[in-house]
Amino acid sequence: MKTRFFVLMFLSVFFSGLLHAKGDSHQLSSHILDINTGSPAPDVKIGLYKQNHDGSWMLVSEKVTDENGRIKDFLPNDKDNKGIYKLTYHVGPYFERQHQKSFYPFIDVVFQITDDSHYHVPITLSPFGYSTYRGN
Repeated sequence: MKTRFFVLMFLSVFFSGLLHAKGDSHQLSSHILDINTGSPAPDVKIGLYKQNHDGSWMLVSEKVTDENGRIKDFLPNDKDNKGIYKLTYHVGPYFERQHQKSFYPFIDVVFQITDDSHYHVPITLSPFGYSTYRGN
């Protein structure tokens, strides 16, 4: 039963990301699903960074997830966004608001944008684990 729940939650996140991303004017979006509660994670700050040629990171944008745990508007499509990026999910304060201990004060997800297609980078989250994948 528990396995079935997690499979259904994963598929829900995956397909909602697919449907949501179509026709967007931004190249990058993200979503956080708290699999401990089965709910989206609202009000989580996410920082987007781009790696410079010297290996350092430059802050591109900081946003906060909406009531559905989503940020839909990273990286406008009107320029070349190819490069190596990092999303920093500041999950510590989210768990503190839930009165929940967590192993992770923040989570860094590093990925590469290689073309002009839409990139959806969600995470499924619990206090002691997380998973990510590339949606579209």
